[in-house]
Amino acid sequence: MRPRPGRARLSVGFVLARRFTLCAFANFVDVLRLAADEGDRSRPILCNWAVLSDSMEPVPSSCGIGVQPQERLGDPGRFDYVVVIGGLMEDDAVLPAAHRRFLQDAAAAGVPLVGVCTGAFLLHQAGLLEGYRCCVSWFHHADFLERFEGLNPVTDQIFVVDRDRLTCSGGASSAHLAAYLVDKHVGRAQARKSLNIMIIDEALQAEKPQPGITMEFKTRDPMVLRALLLMQQNIEQPFTVAEIARRIGHSKRQLERHFQTALGTSPQAAFLDMRLSLAHHLIVTGDRPISQIALECGFCDSSHLSRMFRRRHGQTPQALRQGHAQDRAGRV
Repeated sequence: MRPRPGRARLSVGFVLARRFTLCAFANFVDVLRLAADEGDRSRPILCNWAVLSDSMEPVPSSCGIGVQPQERLGDPGRFDYVVVIGGLMEDDAVLPAAHRRFLQDAAAAGVPLVGVCTGAFLLHQAGLLEGYRCCVSWFHHADFLERFEGLNPVTDQIFVVDRDRLTCSGGASSAHLAAYLVDKHVGRAQARKSLNIMIIDEALQAEKPQPGITMEFKTRDPMVLRALLLMQQNIEQPFTVAEIARRIGHSKRQLERHFQTALGTSPQAAFLDMRLSLAHHLIVTGDRPISQIALECGFCDSSHLSRMFRRRHGQTPQALRQGHAQDRAGRV
């Protein structure tokens, strides 16, 4: 696509929610910055971008660092995309009325809207996601269902493109969504260059699963979800069930009853399944030593991992890796 005279090939306006996620914003805008010019000189030639506001006051991020807006809201038609960067899910997490009207005007003018991190919540609050599929982080899946009845958010992909609505789960996925837009409007070489400079190996397609391995457990029970998240955050040094229960403010028996009702299994078995699933992923997607994978997944040593892995998968980690390598060689 050739650039229009006097205009960048890709122009993006950013609307930042109060206490937005700085990482998600930085990843998105850095892909644009690196694609916009030769090398990393950062001149907004092929791409341009601006942080928008009605008040022009600094917007605080979730980590406390503020970002100064560059332009007032104005006409949304001057942008190819308007991107809403969400952040902390608080009871009063809503956009100011002027920002909601700006987004509604953008939608009416046919400007595609992008929701990053919890930006999907904010787009929906503005009435702009009805009839659209949207991507939500697995971490916020239960929150979305609780707040927005009748919607079915996608939590097993890193981003979703549904006509003129694009949503992503935040974090590193915002870089991949930005690269998708650069690829579409500027060129694949520029998208690849941006990611490479950011030390990201390759662009991931929308269908790439989110890395939150708790999503293999299908439940909306908030106690179970909190326990699963705590397990995931402490895989290398697994807590006992009693310690997990204590940390989330419940008794061991309560936690065990909730797991049995929600998942038909015990917390111990679910934690083991989680650790073995992570081990399986690391074995087939990388070349780390099995002994290192064992320690990273909370097993005493490679022998301990091998015993548990054979019971679950019917083969040892070494046999799985060898078979996977042979399959890949056969497809080449």
